[in-house]
Amino acid sequence: MPDGSTRAHASVNPALDSREPPPPEVAEFIRFCHRRRPAVWPELYDVMCGVAARREFRGWGPEQLAERGITFALPAMPRLAAWVRATVGTRLEATDSSAAAVIGA
Repeated sequence: MPDGSTRAHASVNPALDSREPPPPEVAEFIRFCHRRRPAVWPELYDVMCGVAARREFRGWGPEQLAERGITFALPAMPRLAAWVRATVGTRLEATDSSAAAVIGA
């Protein structure tokens, strides 16, 4: 019996190797989200979800992002986190260092 879902995400494969670099459009999306709010993972995940929900990047919502390999489902988290590290990893470390300096850690 069909589940009534009209969305097909056949092109999304969360099992893909998380060591692969993100596609260029995915990296652009990640940088866009990081510029909006330079947060660290997992806070950046929340920013990304909000940007997708409001279609603030190229008018893309969750469906368009899923076509490019970004889903916000738990099984896809390791790959998405790896793509974030690969895209803004050095900036995330800089943000962490700056935050530690401000709070005196």
